[in-house]
Amino acid sequence: MKVRPPGDPEPLGDLVRDLARPERRGPASEELSRGGAAAAQTLVRALTDPSSPLTWREAAPVLRRIGEPAFDRLVRGLLDAPTEKARDEAGHAFVRLGIGVADRYAGALSHPSPLVRRQSVRGIGLCAGEGRTALLPLLPLLGDTDREVARQARDTLMAGGTEAAEILVPLLRRIRRDGPGRQRAGALSVLARLGGESALSERDVAAVERLVRVKALDERPTASWACWNHWIAVPSGDQAGIIGTLGLVAPRPVTFALGNDIVDADGHEAGPDDPSGFARVFVTPELDGWTFVLGAWCDPCGAERAEDVLRLCTLLSTRYGSAQAYYYGAQHDGSGWLAAERGTVIRRYCETGDGEDHLLTLGDPLPFERARRAELGLRPEWDPALESDDDADEWKWAAFDLAPGIAESFGASPLTIGPETVMRGGGVVALTPYGVAHGVPAGAHPV
Repeated sequence: MKVRPPGDPEPLGDLVRDLARPERRGPASEELSRGGAAAAQTLVRALTDPSSPLTWREAAPVLRRIGEPAFDRLVRGLLDAPTEKARDEAGHAFVRLGIGVADRYAGALSHPSPLVRRQSVRGIGLCAGEGRTALLPLLPLLGDTDREVARQARDTLMAGGTEAAEILVPLLRRIRRDGPGRQRAGALSVLARLGGESALSERDVAAVERLVRVKALDERPTASWACWNHWIAVPSGDQAGIIGTLGLVAPRPVTFALGNDIVDADGHEAGPDDPSGFARVFVTPELDGWTFVLGAWCDPCGAERAEDVLRLCTLLSTRYGSAQAYYYGAQHDGSGWLAAERGTVIRRYCETGDGEDHLLTLGDPLPFERARRAELGLRPEWDPALESDDDADEWKWAAFDLAPGIAESFGASPLTIGPETVMRGGGVVALTPYGVAHGVPAGAHPV
């Protein structure tokens, strides 16, 4: 005999089971969508049953079509789910009910359960593209007593984009000026993300600058940790001279946390079609006798920047004896290096997976390259005409991760500095010619 869960009407139970079967899903979906509260109850019961094959991917479109009757059933499902996985299944369906229940989401922002409040924020976030004012109910939650709810509200508001910013920025400024106090910190982060520095009051800008100065007093060096790392290395502590030689302007003090986060965020924007990623660089203080300039603008390999970086490293090496530029993709996205000495480029090599990498090659292999090839059993002096395809592939994959070792062989790398590194002076973020011409990306960054 077939055993059914208590309260599971037979026709609805059969339809829910059919919904989990691709060959029967279409007709079952149509029937359930017309089933109202009873169908919603049966769907949520199955969705939160650990033994059920139904997942939110099948259930959510149907629950969305059922509409408001599904809302309360999913709230109950969130609260009563027996396992974390079941709670996640209910949550995924709940946040996808759509703009038709936007008022219910807004009402649930005051629910006593932080879980329901947090999921309601997510639901409103997914409605944001369907209405300019959809995000407004989230502003009070910037001061929610539950930190995760406040964080979810902040992050959702940050993702609102330009259209939402037109409505949100004046309201966020009012919160910064008049309170409530619990909402002020979150409002500052959202303002910075949506409108950049121009959205901040003079008082807020001064407060951020003061915080940077205070934190910089006792900070220690922190290694760069970006997804895509680009940097110029100069064996000198003449930060002002390096900034001048590179044509950078408007340097402003930053902590390592702030400088590294700006570099990482901008690196995700950089590309030929978006100059904002090249707008600024982080210039470190003197570190063990070296100064590093970090940012996508320092890329020795990309088509947009390669030739100018070659020119700049040549200038730096004329003034300081030597200079190098590097690219290193931390997710095995390739490496590149350029080395100049006394006004002459002695080496440029890139291995990034781009089919035209070989066109950038200049000079003879560096000693570190030769040593690495010898370790691999390859000819230290290579000739593409003499190498097998297997040898070429082996070198390619080895070279993908070689930039950090090349940098260390010259004496220093921003990827390996740490609290023990000898530091003199303070770091700054400076504008490049791109930043002067186009401005800098809006964003909120940790200090």
